[in-house]
Amino acid sequence: MWRFVLVLLVVWTWPSSALVRVPLRRLPTIRSQLRVDGSLQEFLKDHHPDMLGRRYAQCYPPGTLSLRLGRYSEKIYNFMDAQYYGEISLGNPEQNFSVIFDTGSSDLWVPSSYCVSQACGSHVQFKAFESTTFHHDGRRFRINYGSGHLLGVMARDTLKVGGLTVLNQEFGESVYEPSAAFVTAKFDGVLGMAYPALAEILGNPVFDNMLAQKAVEEPVFSFYLSRTTGDSSPEGELLLGGTDETLFTGPINWLPVTAKAYWQIQMDSVAVQGVSSFCRHGCPAIVDTGTSLITGPTNDIHHLQQLIGASPTNNGEFLIDCARLSSLPHVTFILGGKEYTLTAEQYVRKEMLGDRELCFSGFHAVDIMTTKGSLWILGDVFLTQFYSIFDRGLDRVGFATAKHSSAE
Repeated sequence: MWRFVLVLLVVWTWPSSALVRVPLRRLPTIRSQLRVDGSLQEFLKDHHPDMLGRRYAQCYPPGTLSLRLGRYSEKIYNFMDAQYYGEISLGNPEQNFSVIFDTGSSDLWVPSSYCVSQACGSHVQFKAFESTTFHHDGRRFRINYGSGHLLGVMARDTLKVGGLTVLNQEFGESVYEPSAAFVTAKFDGVLGMAYPALAEILGNPVFDNMLAQKAVEEPVFSFYLSRTTGDSSPEGELLLGGTDETLFTGPINWLPVTAKAYWQIQMDSVAVQGVSSFCRHGCPAIVDTGTSLITGPTNDIHHLQQLIGASPTNNGEFLIDCARLSSLPHVTFILGGKEYTLTAEQYVRKEMLGDRELCFSGFHAVDIMTTKGSLWILGDVFLTQFYSIFDRGLDRVGFATAKHSSAE
């Protein structure tokens, strides 16, 4: 009996000294930068005219989404609202890149020095000829985004993440990027952390290679996201190899992964001010660090926008009167029988436009049907409040209440 208990302690207790910490920065989204520059309307007109002038426009315009079931692949790409980026390096000597650590995709790609797009000129480009450990692959890859196709060639090289080294990591060198969206992006590339089933690039995704090369002690990674920017507290952290109990309170609530592609789980329901209003009989949801939004079926989200007093804009967004936040209803997500409640201060995204503060709803509409029902996406609006744990060993996702400073 005592030996059995000891084994359990060894399996489930992850010392913080074994963790690999990757600091994350919280930076303006592509959407907010376009808005500040006064070019959001023009961008949408050129690339997504369906979003303009519609009272209830979807955040994900046609073309950004593709969902196929059964033997086919599933893909969701939208980085217009991604906010949290971290640093990696590729090659020897090291070449540094800022990437989105994205649980909604599985590929690693960065711009190539041979890229012909305008977007590559404003980002760090990988110089294969300078790396002594570079291996050319030659195969091509293509990823479809809402504003165009990202094209590139595959390669292998040494990858470093938070001081952790991965040898012969497959990755993509982009040679053509959708310029309009990626020119203003603060990130150079994307590092996907979902299951291999989502990968466009053949070979193991980064975390799978970490596991294969025994680079981490446990098959677990976790995210802590803060709403602060530029102060002494961390804006965010990715922890590879386990969890950090100093970053959350209370027990961890575990939910099994229901489809091993995205980090997909089953959601019990969604309640507004304690009343079950949406997803009443359960529905699938994916946990996605690659977007800051919470999305759901169009009819449900439009009804939810009305309940929280959000008004549509010509850009397909929804505005809320900042002075009314304290009187707006709470929105609760029930996951694994446990309630995860967001106040208006938490589900609203505040942004400055000149000297004006604007409050945007953190909920947006997108219709994605699966065999289990309409899909919801739990993005950073949700994940800033709840520490998230991704366990590949037991194929489950865990949530606990994140610790935040009093200023937040």
